[in-house]
Amino acid sequence: MLTFYSHGKLLLSGEYVVLDGAKALALPTKLGQSLTVEPILEQKLIWQSIDCNGAIWFEETYTLLNGNIKFLPKQHNDLSKRLIKILNVAKQLNPDFLKNEKGYKVTSVLEFPNNWGLGSSSTLLNNIAQWAKVDAFTLSNKTFGGSGYDIACAKNDSAIVYQLTASKPKIERILFNKPFNDQLFFVYLNRKQNSRDSIKTYKNNKSNSEEIILRINKITSKLITTNTIEEFNELIKEHETLIGNITNQTPVKKRLFSDFKNEIKSLGGWNGDFILATGEQTYIETYFKSKGYNTIVSFNTMILKLT
Repeated sequence: MLTFYSHGKLLLSGEYVVLDGAKALALPTKLGQSLTVEPILEQKLIWQSIDCNGAIWFEETYTLLNGNIKFLPKQHNDLSKRLIKILNVAKQLNPDFLKNEKGYKVTSVLEFPNNWGLGSSSTLLNNIAQWAKVDAFTLSNKTFGGSGYDIACAKNDSAIVYQLTASKPKIERILFNKPFNDQLFFVYLNRKQNSRDSIKTYKNNKSNSEEIILRINKITSKLITTNTIEEFNELIKEHETLIGNITNQTPVKKRLFSDFKNEIKSLGGWNGDFILATGEQTYIETYFKSKGYNTIVSFNTMILKLT
């Protein structure tokens, strides 16, 4: 039996512009996804995906014949088709993958709700890449696309600075453990944002981004070094304004929480998933719960960090 594991992700800085080479500050989460592979005698691939409550939310059976992965003759949904695409691309990258007379029972276990946007797809991709012994970034590019920062988070156990370059992604492991961690909270906006839709919006709306990328890079560097909540608030406020300008979107604080007394920042794709809010825990919980946002997770609970 083989077992693989990958961490979830949150993008603290550089959303959208990471696609054009900006330095992004990304945070692996404590919660992730595991993949267990057990050999069976039948020439089948029996797949089960289990959610964080222990319930099966997806299952499918494929045939393995002469090294080919195929559907059994029945109706298939988009998830089933997406999975077989990932497996077949992995096989293209490594023809020896699944090339034997046996079959497998595969169990994928997600540790966070799959509507949280913490990387249910990226953690799955990285686990499959480990199993198939292929490069996870290549597998991601050939299936889901995107910048790849989520794959980098899946592989790492500390905060990273992630930057796309002409050859391959540049990944720098960093220490991100602030004296004001207890004033940082992640609030779920009660809807999952499709990352592919966010990327499309950015590409359609972006203006000349060269100068803004340089400014975002400076903000990312300062976010890493600052030790005061006051400077941190100013940095994320500036970051929201810059990304709003380049994407022609309204920052989430102005749009939904204009009476919030501290600062708020979107994470990853705007208009969905989690936001970062700063302030004292009592105020944060009282404010957001009064507006119907009940999923509030502290930084120390959510983020995997080195001490």
